[in-house]
Parts: sequence; C-alpha cells; structure tokens
Amino acid sequence: MYSIEIMVTPHTILKQLGRLGLHLLFWSGVLLFYTYFFGSGSDNMSYVLSFSIFLMPITIATTYVFIYKLIPDYLMLKKYALFGLYSLYTFIISSYLIILSIFYGLIYLSHFEYNNMAPVSQNLLFVMIGVYLVTTIVSAFKLLKLNLKQVENTSKLEHKILETQLKLKEQELQYLKMQIHPHFLFNTLNTMYGFSLKKADETPEMILKLSNLLDYLLYQIDKPFVLLKDEINHIEDYIALETLRFNNTLKIDFNTENSSEHTKVAPMLFLPFIENSFKHGVLKQGQLTIKINLAFKDHIVYFDIENSSVPNSKSQTGIGLENIKKRLDILYPNAYTLSILNNSETFKVHLTLNTKEAFANQ
Repeated sequence: MYSIEIMVTPHTILKQLGRLGLHLLFWSGVLLFYTYFFGSGSDNMSYVLSFSIFLMPITIATTYVFIYKLIPDYLMLKKYALFGLYSLYTFIISSYLIILSIFYGLIYLSHFEYNNMAPVSQNLLFVMIGVYLVTTIVSAFKLLKLNLKQVENTSKLEHKILETQLKLKEQELQYLKMQIHPHFLFNTLNTMYGFSLKKADETPEMILKLSNLLDYLLYQIDKPFVLLKDEINHIEDYIALETLRFNNTLKIDFNTENSSEHTKVAPMLFLPFIENSFKHGVLKQGQLTIKINLAFKDHIVYFDIENSSVPNSKSQTGIGLENIKKRLDILYPNAYTLSILNNSETFKVHLTLNTKEAFANQ
C-alpha cells in the first residue's frame, strides 16, 4: 500500500481562504443585483429578497458547471460537439429550475396572488435573462483567463524549446571544435618532432609559433566571435610552421585586403580549409602550390583558397569539410555561401560571410 501525503502550508490555507472570500464577495454582489433587478416596480422587498435568494443556488450551480467543467474540459479541448450537447442539458435543467422559482414566488411568497408578485419575476424571459446574464459574464471571464494562461504556457514552452535548441547548438559547436583541435595539434607536433630529431635551428622558432597558436586555441576558441585580424595572425603563425616543415617544396601566397580593425568572425573558421590544402594538396614538379586570399568589403568577408591537385581527386572531401559546413550552418544561418570546385589541376574553395547578418541572427 502506498500513501500520498499532501502538504498543507499556511500559505496554501491563506490562498484558499482568499479565494473563498472573493467568491462570497462576488455572489453577494450578484444577490444585490438580483434584488435591484427583480425589485423594479415593486415595494415588497421581503418578496424580492426571498425570490432572489431562491434563484442564487440555481445561478451558482449553472455558472460553476460552465466554468469548472464544460469550458475547461470540452470547449478549451476543442470538443465542440460534447460542449454543445452538455450545454444543452445544462440549459434544460436550469430552465426547469427557473420555472420552479416562478412557481415558488407565486405559491409560497404570493399565496397564489398573482398581483402580489414583483412585476419582473412574473415574466419567465426576464428571470432567465437575469440568471444567464450572470452565467455568461462569469463564463466569458473564465474563458479569457484560460486563454491567457494557455498563451502564457505556450510562451514558456516555446522559451524552453529555444533554450534546449540553443544548448544543443552549443554542445554541437563544442563537439565540432574538439574534432578540429586534435587534428591541428597532431600535425603541428609531428612537424616539431621531425625538426627536433634533426636538431634544426628553426626548432625554437617553431616552439614560439606553437606557443602563440596554443594561446589562441585555449583563450580565444571558446568565444563565439573573435577579431578578424586575430584570426589572420593565427593563420600566419600556422602557415609559418608549415613553411618550415615543407621547406623548399612549398610555394604559398597569402594575401589580405581591407581587414577591418573591428570586424569579427567565428574562431578557427578558415584554418580547416588551409589544413586541408596542406594535408591533401599534391606536389607538382616538386612543389605544393597554395594560394589564399582573404578580403573584407561592405560587411562581407571573402575567403578563397586553392591548391594543386590531381584529376578526380576525392581525398580533400571528408570529416574536416563536413564539420566546417555544420559550424557555418549554426553560426551563419542564411549568411554565408560556400562553393567547392575540384577540377583536373586545382582544388578551390570560395567562402563569403555576411558579418552584419550573422550578428543580427545572434
């Protein structure tokens, strides 16, 4: 056997008492309304008050059936057929009770003296208008309250969904960055290892370049955006390391144009393309040829890279490029274009980033 323990706190009790007090206050107001409404044209206040009190349970029951059962359980759930059917049942039963109230006024309050009845209470239509007017007003208020609550709940749900989507995007970005880092570090450390074995004089310079790259990697990569000039410095350090590794077998041309002091881009966005060129580029006549151009104009960043390749080479498409496409979709939705062309001689990548549109989407 399982028992459910309900915690009753002073706050809950006060809340319920306050709610009960509001209901009592409202129905006291309705009683005053009935006394005024049915007392029109009559001086017999004892009759009017007794008749109004008799109508109160009918009005309260009809109203509560609508606001606590029919509206929340059928109308709000769009069960219109059942709502209409049960509303009809409620109308028939309440109409029967209203007719009884008129007989109550005639028999018990007026002792079968029709002229002793209050004029308004003699008319079935007026009595029904009085009862259903209260029911309609309260039901309309309840419907409005439920609609506002539904809108609020929908808004909260949408907010939670957006928060969940944002967290998923952040996790996906971190996952994609983690896949880039090991590849980058593996290549760089391999290069340093080769130079250390040869006890090359360039080894200290490589360590310094690697130190700069690691500093960038540790302290800038977690930022959503970094300055374009910092990204360019990062690329230059990487190219410097690769130049030392390739020595005379590398011909590289890196040009930058109009790099604004304030332009920001996502970190480590261009490096996978550059890494890809070094990793999969083909030496022709003893040289690997790479051309890189990075320009900025009217809030648009233009990035072009091409490297020597061989006919129908498919080695340059893989996880690295797929990851960068996913990062672009997340960071620059509808704000970038990417084209990749692999012909018989070269492998080319053209990327444009709308920095203004990207910041507007954040």
